[in-house]
Amino acid sequence: MAQIRSWRNPWKRLNKQGPKEPIMATPPKRRAVEATAEKVLRYEAFISDVLQRDLQKVLDHRDKVYEQLAKYLQLRNVIERLQEANHSELYMQVDLGCNFFVDTVVPDTSRIYVALGYGFFLELTLAEALKFIDRKSSLLTELSDNLTKDSMNIKAHIHMLLEGLRELQGLQNFPETQH
Repeated sequence: MAQIRSWRNPWKRLNKQGPKEPIMATPPKRRAVEATAEKVLRYEAFISDVLQRDLQKVLDHRDKVYEQLAKYLQLRNVIERLQEANHSELYMQVDLGCNFFVDTVVPDTSRIYVALGYGFFLELTLAEALKFIDRKSSLLTELSDNLTKDSMNIKAHIHMLLEGLRELQGLQNFPETQH
């Protein structure tokens, strides 16, 4: 026996799902607005995902350089005080870690170990250590200046993109208030 298929009206199925809007071409003005909105979203994503992240990395690196510079300047002050005092022995407390201090005697204060980086230490006289600290602090100052310039460059790019977004959206340029 042959199976009989029932004929289904396709319009009936559409009506069950609800009325459908007729498919029409998008007007050019609406397409332009949608394209502008898409551009705005892409620029905003670029600012927040790329530029803001890069700016934060540069500022964090600059802060680490400032911390190193502060340690070297502190070491310079200690060395200058050692030279002024001109003691052959020095009694001091040394931090072993986790703020656990022990009393120590330094038998010879004419030489000092300076951390060069990457786990290397060098024994220097106090005068040599001061020369090393001067060179190292000038290099760190130059590096911090370059990082500051990089951060200013990134901030300028962010500002330029924000101005472009303002123009793209047709917003007015409000005068900046001085604080």
